[in-house]
Amino acid sequence: MTNSVEIKKLDLHFGAVKVLQDLNLDIGKGEFLVLLGSSGCGKSTLLNCIAGLLDVSGGQIHINGTNVTWAEPSERGIGMVFQSYALYPQMTVEGNLSFGLKNAKLPKAEIESRVKRASEILQIEPLLKRKPAALSGGQRQRVAIGRALVRDVDVFLFDEPLSNLDAKLRADLRVEIKRLHHSLQNTMIYVTHDQIEAMTLADRIAIMRGGQIMQLGSPDEIYGRPVNKYVADFIGSPSMNFLDGRIQGGAFHVGDLSIPLDGYDFAGGSPVDADATIGIRPEHVVTGELVGNAAFQVDVEVSLIEPTGSDTLIDCTVAGNHFRVRMDGQSRVSLGEKLRIGINPSMASLFDAKSELRL
Repeated sequence: MTNSVEIKKLDLHFGAVKVLQDLNLDIGKGEFLVLLGSSGCGKSTLLNCIAGLLDVSGGQIHINGTNVTWAEPSERGIGMVFQSYALYPQMTVEGNLSFGLKNAKLPKAEIESRVKRASEILQIEPLLKRKPAALSGGQRQRVAIGRALVRDVDVFLFDEPLSNLDAKLRADLRVEIKRLHHSLQNTMIYVTHDQIEAMTLADRIAIMRGGQIMQLGSPDEIYGRPVNKYVADFIGSPSMNFLDGRIQGGAFHVGDLSIPLDGYDFAGGSPVDADATIGIRPEHVVTGELVGNAAFQVDVEVSLIEPTGSDTLIDCTVAGNHFRVRMDGQSRVSLGEKLRIGINPSMASLFDAKSELRL
């Protein structure tokens, strides 16, 4: 795959504060890459460096084979969509879409053609004569995306574009962005703290922490084989259950429980004797008729029930640790009920107690 964006040994310091450190990242042509992480991890900062809105302290940025490390934003061949819509309130939608093109002195026919194409793709043709004040939040964000789209560039940058919208609008516009990528096949780099957005949109996800990339991979890879405990905890809703214990004699021991590790795919050789943490996703815990097939079974007491419609989440305690289980939404459970749950080690993740790296 030809790379569309290449980031080499990128550093960004604000005085003594290191925001990005020796960061390397290759983004393929036509790829949808999501930068995911909690607030302050450096994801928006990295996007702003790619856009040319921040001067880097070291390293290089290449877009389509050209070194743009010190190029102006307008010279980088990018279109950017910000968290805030930043539309000109006195202009119509059509005026907002065409403003940058008029400044670039494009021919009138070319401007009209690009505005028409963008408005058709984003289904905002009926809105062209309206002003931003007469638009909903979702419509305004469509216009903001359209303003980037009319530039006809190879790389689009999105900085948390849906975070100001309510849950339903976010879900609707997420689908629109995915359709847009399928239609255009442009390179898209998308910043979010919302893991659902990341998992549903991305070809690959880069999970960031402290200005570094913890793991880069497909949604399936990151969900199924997190490289460390931080990634495992960050991906998944509700988050992964963790039990601290010790690996001994081919089993994981926590309290008076012993979980056999037959079938677990160790990254290296199986440690003979080591302190470790086992991670089990709530959706990988089995209940009801499936318990009989589980390698490890334990009885728990239901302490909290959260019905969500399609699923029911229950809280319980395993070996003195808080533990959550995702059940089918039609499951009938009650507070205080005794419930047998099962765990298959092949679906679990083991992490070294000190380094927190995957075993």
